[in-house]
Amino acid sequence: MSGDLYHLVAFLISHVVVLWSTPVVKTVGLKSGYVDQPGDRKVHKQPMVRLGGISIFIGTLIALLIIWWLGGFKGLPPNREWEVWGVTIGGLAFFLIGLADDLYNLSPFSRLAMQVTVASLAWLVGVKIDFLSVPFSDLIHIGWLSLPITVIWLVGMANAINWIDGLDGLAAGVAGISSVVLLMVTLAMHQPSAAIIAAAMAGGALGFLRYNFNPAQIFMGDGGAYFMGFTLAGVAVIGLVKTTAVTTIAVTAVLLPYLILAVPIIDMSTVIISRLSQGKSPFLADKRHLHHRLLKAGISHRLTVLFIYALTFWVGSLALGFSNVPSGWGFAIVATLLLIYVSWQVRRNSRLGD
Repeated sequence: MSGDLYHLVAFLISHVVVLWSTPVVKTVGLKSGYVDQPGDRKVHKQPMVRLGGISIFIGTLIALLIIWWLGGFKGLPPNREWEVWGVTIGGLAFFLIGLADDLYNLSPFSRLAMQVTVASLAWLVGVKIDFLSVPFSDLIHIGWLSLPITVIWLVGMANAINWIDGLDGLAAGVAGISSVVLLMVTLAMHQPSAAIIAAAMAGGALGFLRYNFNPAQIFMGDGGAYFMGFTLAGVAVIGLVKTTAVTTIAVTAVLLPYLILAVPIIDMSTVIISRLSQGKSPFLADKRHLHHRLLKAGISHRLTVLFIYALTFWVGSLALGFSNVPSGWGFAIVATLLLIYVSWQVRRNSRLGD
């Protein structure tokens, strides 16, 4: 099988498995009573199964196992193989942490402690950020700071995806779009193993969207959000940041992950700063997220989600352009026009109401 086919097969297997398994997970969740109840911060009006992350995880894992069996990861040097295992097993661990929270409501401290432990182990096997880019300068090797910076990145992205999971289809769509962009960029950077993981993640996220878009039939829960967030962050590290030693556009490669995932990063950072500035805990749930602000401005549920999709696609398209993906700047032009149109719709509806 040619190299390019592995990515297509990974996408399709994950997509089909998620499409098939999500209704099964929903049925089991309803019978067992593991549902998300309506509340002050919730926009849904009836109990919803919150275990959809199980299907996303199963679909992605089955796809990766089949590709491994077919030889898609064959020939990797030992250090690259450990990186793939670090992302895969780390994703499993983050999924289990989130699933435990979905089932037993873990405390924020216990969740964070487990996430930091898993991220540290992932760093130990090679999923690590060794370089940072300084504006108007070259890359700098960060030495011992690699561990805390990598842990903050991996744990932060897992929680960023979880925090934007506040509207039907929002987290799944953002993760799906980001995964597709990561797939294209890692292929352009000649990182096929990272691209396979991104392809499997994209297939799973977009397959789940079939049941999660407004009006949602099921939620992914913390298990799905943590799994997707960690995996996206891990793929960005091993597929982009790790290319600094061989690429001629090293500075760009280091910056690409932050551009591709800019929407959840900025949303989480803004919320944390806002909470801390008012003397509140950064873990205290409230309605400060971008999607909450858009809803408060009178924007409909679907238009709010579509606007954030367009924003995610736009920043991702810039990454495609900067990474020299074929027709990358063409994607950027299309994404810019789409964002302008959706922004106009948002402005029009916020002024006139629905």
